[in-house]
Amino acid sequence: MFGNDARRRALTETAPRLWVRAHAVSIAVVAKEVISTSEAPGGFAGYSQAIRANGVVFVSGQGPFDPATGDVVGETIEEQTRQCLRNVEAILKAAGSTMDDVVQATFILLDESDFAGMNEEWNRWFPTNPPARQGARLPISPKGMRISIAAIAVS
Repeated sequence: MFGNDARRRALTETAPRLWVRAHAVSIAVVAKEVISTSEAPGGFAGYSQAIRANGVVFVSGQGPFDPATGDVVGETIEEQTRQCLRNVEAILKAAGSTMDDVVQATFILLDESDFAGMNEEWNRWFPTNPPARQGARLPISPKGMRISIAAIAVS
């Protein structure tokens, strides 16, 4: 069937190891924990502030909202970026992580002309070893909101 004995022996000896590896991956259990803090705006509209799963913290997009009032903080992109990052930081703290643990982030800007100001504030928060990042320009609905930032961190 295999054409030669050496090839059959190699396939037979390798198959159990491959099955064990595949089988171990398929039965991995993912523990999911909701992260919540009053130090950041509450999750509304059916989402959590963050989820921790298998040692990774997934922080939902954070707008520039004051956690106490729910109002948008700041008019400039720098002020709003700072508030978004404060909110991300508060959620990470509740998860036992820090901004140094952020490995990937996504920002959404209302206006692409805000990129330079956002980036200036961003670099204050991540002066060395910044996380991987991607951005987009999309319509953002709350009045006065110019930016939203989501993050993924190790825990």
